Amino acid sequence: MRVVSTELPGVLIIELHAFHDPRGYFFEIFQEERYQQHGIPERFVQDNFSSSSQHVLRGLHYQVEHPQGKLVFVMRGHVLDVIVDVRLGSPTFGKAITIELSDQNLRQVYIPPGFAHGFCVLSEWADFVYKCTDYYHPAGERGIRWNDPDLHIPWPVQDPILSAKDAVLPRLRDIGEDQLPRLG
Repeated sequence: MRVVSTELPGVLIIELHAFHDPRGYFFEIFQEERYQQHGIPERFVQDNFSSSSQHVLRGLHYQVEHPQGKLVFVMRGHVLDVIVDVRLGSPTFGKAITIELSDQNLRQVYIPPGFAHGFCVLSEWADFVYKCTDYYHPAGERGIRWNDPDLHIPWPVQDPILSAKDAVLPRLRDIGEDQLPRLG
């Protein structure tokens, strides 16, 4: 396992190593002790799974109440993963990064609480897994418009497939400070 820091403090790319033989391959998705050594919280309380077709875009979501850290990865397919720092007071507030995740590159991303997250499916189909550090709390869920021009996200599609809820999310600059997490 190799861990790489990103431009966003605390957001880490984890590159897994697979063991290949004539039957296929094997790799560990999570091993508590190893992840702890890299500063990733050991307590994940909820696992989520989504399966989506090509050009589906999910996000950009975050929670103000019960904020969730997430360890995300793709079990099948290929996605463009997007993380945005929405923590008030952060020197990287409003900065977005993209990372390609696939069943071929075996990358994971750890996203601490306080960041918005989303992804767009590049392959015909993608199965996406999220390990979360807190439980989903519907009343605390918030989001940012996927195509907010201030974020400069290089989405690979112009007309993605969105949920009705994601289609009407506000721009980051239109979200009140009381609806954003704070740094620290």
